[in-house]
Amino acid sequence: MTTITCKIPDEVGARLEAVARQRRVPKSQIVREALAASFRKNKTKVSAFDLIKDVCGIAKGGPKDYASHPKYLKGFGEA
Repeated sequence: MTTITCKIPDEVGARLEAVARQRRVPKSQIVREALAASFRKNKTKVSAFDLIKDVCGIAKGGPKDYASHPKYLKGFGEA
C-alpha cells in the first residue's frame, strides 16, 4: 500500500477523529473509504466528447458544417 501525507483543516481532522473513534477503525480506513467513494462517484462523469476526443477531427475532406447544416441533418433522428 502507498503511504501519503496531507494537511487537512482542523475541523476536518476533528470530524475524522470522531468518526474513526465511533466506528472503532483507524482514521486511514475512513480516508481510504472516502477516496474510493469519491472516485466511484466521479467515474460516471465522462462526457460523450471525452470518449471520442482522440478521433475527433481525423477525417479529412468532409464538409466543415456537417453537424449543423440543415441539408445534412434532414431525416436525422427519424425512425
